Amino acid sequence: MNKLADEEQTIAKPGIVTKKQFITAIIFTALALFISTVVPSIEIAWVSAILVLTIYLFAFEVVGVDVAAATVMVLLGLTSLLAPMMGLEQGLVDNNHLFDGFSSNAVISIIAVMIIGAGLDKTGIMNKVAAFILEIGGTTESRIIPIISATVGFISSFMQNVGAAALFLPVVSRISARSGLPMSRLLMPMGFTAILGGTMTMVGSSPLILLNDLILTSNQALPASQQMETWGLFSVTPVGVALIAAGIAYFVIAGRFVLPKTKSESSTVGADAMAYFHDVYGVDYSINEIVVTDESDLIGKQLDDVETTYRIRVIATKRSGEETRVGPGTIARDTEFLAGMVLGVVADPHELNHFVEKYNLKKRRELRTFPESLSAAKSGIAEVVIPPGSNLIGKSARDVWMRKTYGLAMIGLHRDGSTMREGDDIRNMPLHPGDTLVVHTPWNALERIEKDRDFVVVTTEYPREEELRPHKIVPAAIFFGIALFMVLFTDIRLSVALLTGAMGMVLSGVLKIEEAYEAVSWKTVFLLASLIPLGLAVETSGTAKWIAEQVLFIVGDMPIWVIQTAVAILATFFTLVMSNVGATVLLVPLAVNIAIGAGGNPAVFALTVAIATSNSFLIPTHQVNALIMGPAGYRVADFMKAGGIMTVLFLTVMMIMMNLVF
Repeated sequence: MNKLADEEQTIAKPGIVTKKQFITAIIFTALALFISTVVPSIEIAWVSAILVLTIYLFAFEVVGVDVAAATVMVLLGLTSLLAPMMGLEQGLVDNNHLFDGFSSNAVISIIAVMIIGAGLDKTGIMNKVAAFILEIGGTTESRIIPIISATVGFISSFMQNVGAAALFLPVVSRISARSGLPMSRLLMPMGFTAILGGTMTMVGSSPLILLNDLILTSNQALPASQQMETWGLFSVTPVGVALIAAGIAYFVIAGRFVLPKTKSESSTVGADAMAYFHDVYGVDYSINEIVVTDESDLIGKQLDDVETTYRIRVIATKRSGEETRVGPGTIARDTEFLAGMVLGVVADPHELNHFVEKYNLKKRRELRTFPESLSAAKSGIAEVVIPPGSNLIGKSARDVWMRKTYGLAMIGLHRDGSTMREGDDIRNMPLHPGDTLVVHTPWNALERIEKDRDFVVVTTEYPREEELRPHKIVPAAIFFGIALFMVLFTDIRLSVALLTGAMGMVLSGVLKIEEAYEAVSWKTVFLLASLIPLGLAVETSGTAKWIAEQVLFIVGDMPIWVIQTAVAILATFFTLVMSNVGATVLLVPLAVNIAIGAGGNPAVFALTVAIATSNSFLIPTHQVNALIMGPAGYRVADFMKAGGIMTVLFLTVMMIMMNLVF
């Protein structure tokens, strides 16, 4: 096992403290003790210590991040009991408000958007979106990432970024399965650009929505000559567009180096199946698209004329102007080859190349016509046994038109310890009891074969078709539209607006209530809800104000752009350890006063804070990062690797654009 695998295995065992984690714990403990000697109060000392503990637990994953967050919440609650022993007059957080996070606007909103996303997915609309993206993007990472990211970035500029990410999570899952790309290569670019999309308009993120209210509040304490104007809906669009473009370019250029390849729930079965059938039956195959050129000698011939001779098997066809033909009732041995026809072929690569050269055909490098229907999520290689008593005994595959009747394209026949392949005339051999057929088949056809007494399906681990409800697309669209309208054009709380859409999905039958419960990632819910009390403690104890004062004291006499950058860095740090709304509320008044004292534009400094609180890529504390962490199999180290560079890039692009535009 390689070094990376060893490291992943070590990290994946919560509760087992490694030598590295132990040494780092000593360093973090020393840091906490040092901070306690320089802070102005015992409350700030204890909050700083818990803050350092939280960062340590998140960074080194001694336990799961949700467990770490819940543990910190419990510790904050216990301070009410241990206050006399800790030198405190009262606990760091009022226990009456310790669990407010579970009823917070943000957490309820996340639950609602997960349910809404599941409802839209259940109608099959996400399948169509995924198919469209695959059609124009192919199956290459460098083309799919910009399309997904740009789409999500645009959508999140008009709705909460976690909502946009949740809606596209099932789309990315399907694209991953159909393209063969791991979800870990797609979800982080999607998630990061969903966060970046929140900087495109003044309704794209909670801090920007809140900013104008904070500006009006600050104006009450300012003289008329220093009054700030509020920002318009598209005031930040140039900055947001530049940030999204930079994010997409970053993943296209550096994605191969910073994105992990984790084995997640989206891992395709294709590669495993190929290895299995090679080891067991000696069958080497690949799936390719072949185009019949106008000058090909294949035109006018039938499948039966060439398949056995050239040891190939056609499993899908598409004629110009017609629908794709794959599965039962579509392809038969008397199908005629036409100019411009696209063929999906299963064959040994060497045999296929010989066939292509013989008939002057065009072999495509990737699946472009059949990326969905021949994806590992839709079809693959399977084992089917002919049981005693089957009505097929004594008949050949040719006799029963097996490919057309059952959707089983036989590429191997295993009998008496040996495997015969296409080219050995296996389709003319009468079937015997116990024969194992190696077939390529659509999974929905295999699901039907499982109920047929003439076959025994050995391959049971394959993707099964979900119970989609396309007839519910109208009510799903209506309730999604109602929720979106309420988010954009009313003053009602975000959680209420989104729950209206979620409950509408349930009441209209788009989702069953059990499916709604299953759609919620409770790990994400506990992670975010448990962190909210920590943000409250950081604010109410004076810890946040003390940290801000120390940083701003250092850069107070420097040029305006340096001070503005320091404010942005401070906002970036705060949003990693507390809510972005809390960071905005705390820092906007400080930023306004600093700007006035330094001769800067206070409105621009306030906007700097509101935008910089979207710079949350380093650890999975942001709602979007927490949402994608589980499905992609990410670790905190993955966020620190890719997010570290993204954090610096965000600050650089933001500062350049703000100084150019404002």
